[in-house]
Amino acid sequence: MIRPTIKTVAAEAGVSTATVSYVLAGRTRSNGSGISAATAERVHAAASKVGYRPNQAARTIRTGKSNLMMLSLTMLSDPWSLSVSKAVGAAVASAGITPMILADTDWRTAIKRQSADVIFIDAAANEGDAELLTELGRSNNLVVFSETLEPNGFDVIRSVAGTSMDAAMDHLTATHTKVACLTSRNSLQVPNPTRYGAYLAGLRRAGLPFREDLIATFDGDEVSAYEAAVSLLQQPDPPTAIFATSDFVAMAAINAAQRMRLAVPDDVAVIGVGNTLQGEAMAPSLSSVGPVDFFNRLAEFLVHRATDGAAPHRVLEFPWQLFVRESAPLTP
Repeated sequence: MIRPTIKTVAAEAGVSTATVSYVLAGRTRSNGSGISAATAERVHAAASKVGYRPNQAARTIRTGKSNLMMLSLTMLSDPWSLSVSKAVGAAVASAGITPMILADTDWRTAIKRQSADVIFIDAAANEGDAELLTELGRSNNLVVFSETLEPNGFDVIRSVAGTSMDAAMDHLTATHTKVACLTSRNSLQVPNPTRYGAYLAGLRRAGLPFREDLIATFDGDEVSAYEAAVSLLQQPDPPTAIFATSDFVAMAAINAAQRMRLAVPDDVAVIGVGNTLQGEAMAPSLSSVGPVDFFNRLAEFLVHRATDGAAPHRVLEFPWQLFVRESAPLTP
């Protein structure tokens, strides 16, 4: 079968190949080409009829644009990653950009093999990543999620937790004396763990003793998080509240509680970290700390960077706050 070309479309529409090229590139009378809306509609109808699909490789060479957005998401099943993917999908729909997800793939290798108009990286904490990103930024538009990196040849998305996690712990300790913590095993090995540290500081402010039996760790996946939550809740003296260091862990804790026929929040209150769309939409809705409208604003910026790669690199900060919902309401 012979693949249709712009000549095929031009013959079907009764116009020149130049007109077809202008129309399919989005250049009509509204932006100075002199091509009427009626002609543009005829060209699009002809292209659809003959089954024309643009040659992406040729377009990339001609325009310097691939119309691709690469998303490097470390853990695709995490509600945070799913929220990024959903928001980006909605934002690119009208921009003619195709999102491509690198799920559980090392971006350090992938970027060298695949080009895109903008690349979002959700984790860059290895030694030497800052220097590598600066090098890769010379030939790629990079947007990096990081609480520590500076925009040296790439943009930085920064969550500013501030006192939001303190507010979450104070919210729990105001009505609970047995507050547990669900955190990653790695966080206990970090010299100054931000989220686990906020839990410990919250206990001290409330004058509550540290109890090792109220600490449960997981290895980084949903199954491990669920098992850790079950281990907390099946104790002879279980917690009445859980501070989970991410939304996906908090959601695992709620699922474990419901499977054990415990009521949330009556038997156990739960607060997560991330303010994800999935956490807000679940039943009961998840109380969480995180930035306001983070995912939509991130998606909008990624689309902007994909279309304007020459803009100066900068830091975009997203301050956090506590969102009190059904899993840990204001009253016990």
